[in-house]
Amino acid sequence: MKILKTPASRFDNLPGYSFQAAYINVAGVEEAQIGHQQLLMHYVDYGKKDAPLILMLHGEPTWSYLYRKMICQAQAQGFRVIAPDLIGFGKSDKFDSQDAYTYANHLRWLETLLEKLQIQNMHLICQDWGGLLGLRLVAKFPDTFSSVVAANTMLPTGDHKTPDAFFKWQQFSQEVDVFPVGEVIQKATVNELIPEVIDAYDAPFPSEAHKCGVRKFPMLVPTQPDNPESENNRLAWKNLSNYKKPFLTAFSDSDPITAGGDKVFQNLIPGCKGQAHTTLKGGGHFLQEDVGNELISIALSFFEKQQN
Repeated sequence: MKILKTPASRFDNLPGYSFQAAYINVAGVEEAQIGHQQLLMHYVDYGKKDAPLILMLHGEPTWSYLYRKMICQAQAQGFRVIAPDLIGFGKSDKFDSQDAYTYANHLRWLETLLEKLQIQNMHLICQDWGGLLGLRLVAKFPDTFSSVVAANTMLPTGDHKTPDAFFKWQQFSQEVDVFPVGEVIQKATVNELIPEVIDAYDAPFPSEAHKCGVRKFPMLVPTQPDNPESENNRLAWKNLSNYKKPFLTAFSDSDPITAGGDKVFQNLIPGCKGQAHTTLKGGGHFLQEDVGNELISIALSFFEKQQN
């Protein structure tokens, strides 16, 4: 099993994305056992070091580029942002085998990043797999997170019916000869993306071998009650049912996959009580592209209340 690196030249002159690259080695015992002492996770770290911190977590098949505009707006309003690229995505290292990618490994890699950065008292914005991972971390380390904004995401256990559209997505991810990352993102947005932005989403993946993580993510979602991570997600929900810190949902109105998930959070998490939950009009699954200005404005106003 090899580690692949995307050539740095693939990231030259991306529209709206000129952040300085930063990396942390998240390799653990598991990687050492297969001969890798280093596994580099890339992250954006933007803003003053002593500013209130926002962690922005992306999902499938995007990378920190998804948050480029939101990062700048947050920094302009006095926040510091950390936006990592999950292993297998963006500027981070990638394995050439789907076997390396498990739900547990993604959590471990992300947890290692946060531990090494020694981050505390952070706000979280999570979407898609950013929620499947981020909310598990909130459940495990509730004292580390000051508040949460959940957008178009869920923490599935397989105990409830999964939309048929998702099973078609799983099938597509495994059978398509060339996984069209930029095209997938375009189809899940309402607005038309310019070709340069679509190219930026394709940039991390110069070959199909680089896309093993992209192909595996759909298969890791717990859609059946006996999935290896279903019970862990149930336990996470149990912990989240005691999470009393501020928790806001900001879903979009045009995402058939996560529609209704906001109500689940609102009904089960105490921190949702009394919050100004919103549905953003004109946003597809990747609402950061469609209604990113509205999303970050809502999130920053919410976070600023926690600072006062």
